[in-house]
Amino acid sequence: MSIVFLIGGLVVILLGANALVGGASSIAKRFKIPDLVIGLTIVSIGTSTPELAISIISAIKGNTDIAVGNVLGSNIANILLILGISAIVYPLAVHKNTQYKEIPLGILAVALIGFCGNDIFFDSSSANVLTRIDGIVLLCFFIIFLYYTFQIATKSDIPREQIKHQPMWKAILFVLLGIGGLYFGGKYFVEGAIVMAKYFGMSDALIGLTIVAIGTSLPELATSVVAAYKKNPDIAIGNVVGSNILNVFFILGITATIKPLPLNQSTNIDIAVAILASLLLFVSTFMVHKRKITRIEGIIFVTIYIIYLVYLISNQ
Repeated sequence: MSIVFLIGGLVVILLGANALVGGASSIAKRFKIPDLVIGLTIVSIGTSTPELAISIISAIKGNTDIAVGNVLGSNIANILLILGISAIVYPLAVHKNTQYKEIPLGILAVALIGFCGNDIFFDSSSANVLTRIDGIVLLCFFIIFLYYTFQIATKSDIPREQIKHQPMWKAILFVLLGIGGLYFGGKYFVEGAIVMAKYFGMSDALIGLTIVAIGTSLPELATSVVAAYKKNPDIAIGNVVGSNILNVFFILGITATIKPLPLNQSTNIDIAVAILASLLLFVSTFMVHKRKITRIEGIIFVTIYIIYLVYLISNQ
């Protein structure tokens, strides 16, 4: 039953996120909000709502290891697994802005978790906690990232998001169904993950870093691999890097603001792996082919991810 809850909850979450984004976008369109603004806010943030729902519900239930592991695990999987597989399918070209601004911002985001969450080391506190103040700081960085995204988008010729018109009643119904889907899907997904962790003797942190993280990263995996297959590598890498930044600034920011998140000492290892993955992505854009991730580098990414998984399982 826990597996049914896990899979069923994830399906409901993804359907709920899709309904919420569609309904909210249609309502925004009716109020004559530009498609670009809708695409950069409702649509981009909406793709992170599955991780947000699971992190918030996990934190409220007291399973903070799942909440934090979900974000860190997703960021690691996004780079090493998703970009690795995508690069194997088709080498990924990297925009100059992505190389010099967005990837370093992703490194800064994870480094901030390490800085804000190591109270014992920096403040001689009795415990490591991402406090509400830390959450607000992360949300401030999220606002800065949104501003940066707007500036880049308005100066570029990227295709604008095409928003479908829907009757108001239908749009509102989609929003309500989406919120309900996120809540109930997240609730059953987290419950299934907790039961599975106890049944197999796995820690909440391991569940969050593996099953939950990979499960919530499936949309990014599908989007990036299809984009790579269709030889649209900009979409593949932009999707992943943007998702990683949103995961930290938006999801952890909101979650920590709602409820402070205690961190285990072992979390520092996962933070270090997340930083290493981002650094590896940054360095790889300078290696064999400038601003391109090759198939060989993709294989290296996936191999490192498998080694990381083996380490997690053997040291739980």
